[in-house]
This record gives sequence, structure tokens and C-alpha cells, in this order.
Amino acid sequence: MLDIAGLPRSTYYYYTRKQKEPDKYAGLKEEICSIVTENKGRYGYRRVTLELQNRGFHYNHKLVMKLMKQLGVSSKVRMKKYCSYKGEVGKAAPNLLERNFFAEKPNQKWVTDVTEFSLFGEKLYLSPVLDLCSEDLVSYTISERPGLDMVLSMVEKAFTTIPDDTGLILHSDQGWQYRHKHYQEMLKAKGVKQSMSRKGNCLDNAVMENFFGLLKSELLYLQQFDSLEHFKAELIDYLDYYNNRRIKAKLKGLTPAQHRYQTLRVA
Repeated sequence: MLDIAGLPRSTYYYYTRKQKEPDKYAGLKEEICSIVTENKGRYGYRRVTLELQNRGFHYNHKLVMKLMKQLGVSSKVRMKKYCSYKGEVGKAAPNLLERNFFAEKPNQKWVTDVTEFSLFGEKLYLSPVLDLCSEDLVSYTISERPGLDMVLSMVEKAFTTIPDDTGLILHSDQGWQYRHKHYQEMLKAKGVKQSMSRKGNCLDNAVMENFFGLLKSELLYLQQFDSLEHFKAELIDYLDYYNNRRIKAKLKGLTPAQHRYQTLRVA
């Protein structure tokens, strides 16, 4: 209801007429709601704008932001740091990456780490490998224990995607799994250069830390789960979503898998 107290007559009639006019953005609002719902509230206005463009709706991001505010929809993001360093065990490697997270093409620089989820009095661990070119998931393993086998299995799966002696750099923190001789021998046999963050410096592996923060923000803190098995199923679905359905602004509206495919075609 329009409050007419203190309004000039012309202003009152203007707003009364505006309220009776059809909403010219009704279709756009419907598409915005569809995108937000499909992505479970994980998209802010920038990625909503990119996805709208992918669907043939070419509108300015400022308008999209305005309409999302009117609709009361927004991205829900919270960050939480995780550190996997557990002490001096085995041999450390030099920091070859040196915070240079740019990779011109796939399979030049990979990063890895382990993160922990604690639910229902139980724990689950994720060990992924990300390629810095497209920030796509090369491989991952999920385990109820953060043991060496989990990391070795992840590396073994990742190494099936590349030939030997590529000169690839694989970067991690100084977690005990990465200082273990079996892990280091596995990299050496493949012709992969091992790189490690400086002790206790999470910024040296910032891309991996950001990925874990994103995953927890868009999954762990955003949904409700009935059991650890339910969470594990949703985690597997999210990892597929991240690689194949979740567009990234820095990749110009492509998913990591799409960007990797296009980059490999022209490499």
C-alpha cells in the first residue's frame, strides 16, 4: 500500500500508475530465481550475470544485483581455514611454486592438500589435486582416515592422466604424507617435481586453501545432512558440480572442465 502522507499529488499518481504497470523484468526475475535455485544459493550476482549470458539474457551486472536484492536472494559464503601440518617427519622439498599460481596450459602446475570434515561425532577426509590452469579437479580420494594410502591413491589416479617426465610441478604443504618416502619416490619415478610451502605458511598454497573454503561454504555450511553417508554422497555430487556445472567468473563463464578442454585443444 502506497503511503500518500506528505506526497505531492503528481508523485502520488505517478507511483499509483507504476504499480499497475506489468513488471518488464518478470521473465528475467524468473530466470534469476531458477539459476539461484539450481545452484542451491551458491551464486552471487556476478556469476548469475554470466549464467544469464550463457542462456541468452544479456543484462548489466548492476541490474542483476538490483533485482537479486529485490528478490531477497544472494550468495551465502563463509570461510574457515584448515592446516594439515603435523610436524617434522621425513624430508622437505623446496618451494618451487613461490606463489606463482599462473599456469599457461594444463599439466604444468598442480596443487594438493588434505581437509577434514567433522559431523555426527565422526570425521571424513578429502584429498584432491587441482590443476592451476583451469583450477579443475584432476583426481581426489575420500577416506575416514587421513592415512598415506589415501594420498597415494589420489596421486596414482592423477598420474594416469599424464605421460611420464612432463616436468610437472606438484605443490603441497609440509604435511607428513608429502614428506613420506613412498610419496616422494612416486613423484620422482613419474618425473614430477615436488614443491612444498614454507613451514606454517598457508598462503604458499592459497589456491588449495580457497578451494577448501569454497567447498565448505557452498556445501558443509549451506545444507543439512542426515548422516555422514548422506554428507559423503552430497560431497561427491558437489565435486562433480564444481568441475562440470559451476561456472567461474575468472574463466569467463566457463566451468573448469570446459576451460580445461578448450585450453587443451589449442595447446
